[in-house]
Amino acid sequence: MSASTPTPETSATHAANVAHEANAANAYDAPPSVNALSERLVARLVDHAARLGVAITRTEAGTVIADAGVAARGGIEAGVLIARICMGGLGRVALRANLDAAPLWPTMLEVSTSSPVLACLGSQYAGWSLAATKEQTGGKKFFSLGSGPARALAVKEPLFTELDYHDRHARGALVLEVDRLPPQVVIDKVLHDCGLAPDQLTLIVTPTQSLAGTVQVVARVVEVALHKVHVLGVPLDEVIEASGSAPLPPPAPDGIQAMGRTNDAILYGGRVHLTVRHDEVARGLADDLPAANSRDYGRPFADIFTSFNFDFYQIDPALFAPAEVWVSSLESGATYHGGRLDGALLQDQWGGRPDAR
Repeated sequence: MSASTPTPETSATHAANVAHEANAANAYDAPPSVNALSERLVARLVDHAARLGVAITRTEAGTVIADAGVAARGGIEAGVLIARICMGGLGRVALRANLDAAPLWPTMLEVSTSSPVLACLGSQYAGWSLAATKEQTGGKKFFSLGSGPARALAVKEPLFTELDYHDRHARGALVLEVDRLPPQVVIDKVLHDCGLAPDQLTLIVTPTQSLAGTVQVVARVVEVALHKVHVLGVPLDEVIEASGSAPLPPPAPDGIQAMGRTNDAILYGGRVHLTVRHDEVARGLADDLPAANSRDYGRPFADIFTSFNFDFYQIDPALFAPAEVWVSSLESGATYHGGRLDGALLQDQWGGRPDAR
């Protein structure tokens, strides 16, 4: 037998190596599972619930309900962790003390991701409408928008067809932006649509009036930018890196005012830096993306919402964007800037101006 003729053993080894390399390549090419990546974050939320101001209960079938602000306190650290869960484990979220001489606000929330489309639109975006009638709940009607990685298991939104993404994982987590715990009929719908066993689902409830709820909404500053990119019709694969910051206001006890504060934080205090592939796209986004392009820009969001009889769909969609954007082009190396911050509006709404004495 010549030295170049493989033995049966080396043939088998060679075949195994080829198969291993092929599997590794396929795993590398396949998009990550946002539910798998966020699973350890969900476990941390549950395991450290008491310290984080979160109350954990379970349904009779074993579904975990994490209350981050309904009856529980729902602290800021919990909000940061929930924001990371919302991004499917693909984002960094952190608080920063603003030490500028004339700060926009003393506490800023910073967000970044190297997988902006999947993290923000495939996971974090609050796009899954979950509702139940009075008859179904046996009491009060229920409505909430669902966000977070379990959306990608259910793929109930047309957006997932555009993203060409469908996660498949045995466990899932969904965040509900609502001020009451979900009724069983809604839990059953989520389980059915996600294809999960009851004890493999975690539902996290974050009222905007809570500290945790305020954090997780303001942490959408980059997601709001990505959604506006989508609305403008820019190909999503243009955006390859994203980071941003926004001031973290105190929550208001009134639901409308609390929602207004979190929206104002982004519309008037949000700053986003995107890295895109092409120069023409970078230049266009710097011009078109900022919230100041909207006809409704310039008033507190709670006032705008009230003036349209609490109907989101009457508000100019162009308003839902960060206040200021910086867009860098890989093609040319140039960076373009658009929009502006409005610290005066925020401080008028939230307080914090020094007494004139």
